[in-house]
Formats: sequence, structure tokens, C-alpha cells
Amino acid sequence: MNPALALSEGFDSHTGGSDVFDRIARAVERDGYVYLDGALPLQLTAALHCRATNLEPDRDLMPAGIGRDIDHHVNRFVRTDRIHWLGREQAGESAFFAWMDRLRLGLNRRLFLGLFDYECHFAHYGPGDYYKRHTDAFHGQTNRVLSTVLYLNPEWQSGDGGELLMYPHNGLEPLERIAPVYGRLVVFLSETFPHEVLACRRDRYSIAGWFRVNASIAGAIDPPR
Repeated sequence: MNPALALSEGFDSHTGGSDVFDRIARAVERDGYVYLDGALPLQLTAALHCRATNLEPDRDLMPAGIGRDIDHHVNRFVRTDRIHWLGREQAGESAFFAWMDRLRLGLNRRLFLGLFDYECHFAHYGPGDYYKRHTDAFHGQTNRVLSTVLYLNPEWQSGDGGELLMYPHNGLEPLERIAPVYGRLVVFLSETFPHEVLACRRDRYSIAGWFRVNASIAGAIDPPR
């Protein structure tokens, strides 16, 4: 069997794949967001943690930017993390894409979202790093529909910081304060929830990703395949 497929197919006995997809779909339909622990296969989460922590800072990670295409630029006032885009060549990364593709198909069947593609990157926050309040998608300006974050931080403690704060669309007070504990998956509507990452006090690893719809116009494929 393809090792990537094997990694993506093993599910924790308490959170089978279909059950996880059902829980995510119900919560997104009802609340617009959800977070749950142990959603991915344990072996896959372990492989992703190993991959994230073995990326070389000077070789494999680049400063994260904001904006898209010609508007993309680095702004350390807004965010200070470093990232590495996932591909399909490495077994663990390929398995993660395979699992997310199953989630995409499951959500399309349940919620008719028209999700077309998925993109994601590892994010490394060193001590003191942060990402100030922002929104992943602005109405009518992007094709990102659903955001995901998978946390890869064993033994994360309450004093380590690095929480994800999620806000109501026009609200100033956080709706949720989510600790980046190992194996926790967050899924939310990209346009609806401004959010930020608080400064952390130890190395913090995650995979941030976005499901996108097909915004192709006049033969220009967006997202590219």
C-alpha cells in the first residue's frame, strides 16, 4: 500500500472518519466553526509533528507574508512566524492532503459548499512570535471559503501562550480562546471570523490551510492545479 494512503486511512477508534466529518459539518452549519481533538489518525499526526520539527529554519522556512499575488509582502508588525508550504512528494504531507481531500468531499456532500482545492503550510512560531488580528478572506476578493488549523505541540501548557483568539464578525471581545494543543483541529468559515495568534513563550508548530472554491475566469485557472 502507498505509505501516504496508509497514514491517512488509520483512524483513532473513538473518532472514526465519517463521525469526524459529521461532527465538523454539523458544527460549521450551526456555528460557523468547530475545534476538536484527535480528529486525524494518530500515526499521521505523529508523522506531521516529526516533519514540522525537523524543518531547518534557515533552509526550509521563510518569513510569512500577508496579501496575495502582487499584494503579497512581509510585514513583521502584523505577523512574525515562518512557514513552509506542504507538497505531495513527502509521505506525511501527501497523507495530510489525502485526509483533507476526504474531508473536502465529505463537507461538499453534507453542506454543498463547492470546495474545489486545498492549500496549506507549516507555521513555526518561536518565543515571542505572533500574528495580529486578521481575516483569512474578504468578501468578494478571494476564493478561500473554509480555514483549518492543526496543532502539533505535545505537552502544551496554559502558561505557554500562543492561543488562537476567534472573534465575532464585528466584535471586539473574543468568542473563543483556543490553546494550540497537540492533535487539535480547528475549522471555521474564512470570511466570518477575524482571529489572531497571541505571542507564545516556546516553539509552536501548526499547519494552517484553506479550502477554496473554483474562481476560474476566462480560461485562467484559479486555484492552479
